[in-house]
Amino acid sequence: MQQLPLEIRLADHAVFANFLATGNELVIHELKAAAALADQPMLWIWGLPESGRSHLLQACVAAADEQGRRAAYLPLSPAMALPAASLEGLGELAVVGLDDIDAIAGDAAFEQAVFALFEQLRQSGGRLVVAAAAPPGEVRFRLPDLASRLKSGGVYRVQPLDDAGRLEALQRRARFRGFDLPEDTGRYLLHRTARGPASLFRLLDTLDRAALVAQKRLTIPFVRSVLDA
Repeated sequence: MQQLPLEIRLADHAVFANFLATGNELVIHELKAAAALADQPMLWIWGLPESGRSHLLQACVAAADEQGRRAAYLPLSPAMALPAASLEGLGELAVVGLDDIDAIAGDAAFEQAVFALFEQLRQSGGRLVVAAAAPPGEVRFRLPDLASRLKSGGVYRVQPLDDAGRLEALQRRARFRGFDLPEDTGRYLLHRTARGPASLFRLLDTLDRAALVAQKRLTIPFVRSVLDA
């Protein structure tokens, strides 16, 4: 895996096997193709907050790395405060995933750096995969050439999960962490807490740690006691 500033690393759970594909079969197929350097040289995936777009972008980069291809993931959210120079050298890789690409719209230096990266990857046969909160037509890039390049590939929306999907995703995450989440406890969490998958997953990790300390199973009474505390 390409080493990046600030020790940016992929989340250990952010792989395709841990993502419930329901409703997103096509976008997952295209991301797997990008990791294998097949089909389109450019992919744009977008979705609402907590839709799983960052998970899928990291999964694409992880899959490329597992297949022996040099790959890198770089989040561009303002919270990271990365300079445009962070993109230098990434054009030599096979697959580059840029998260929150919409966050750099209007930043002249960053837009020029992304444009240069796109051209380098195109010429070398690499793949650029980006994630955003909106489709490319709704993001106001100031550099016309960049805007046209980022519209040139496939654009796919990540569909949010319904309640049944959230429950299955919670149970899948629990199994990945090495414990079981009873269905009744999972439904209790869905009805008593924030509904976004990312929020639910963070809560699940907290409950797992509390259960390990207390040597308890994740029953509804135990979960209720932790939430009340």
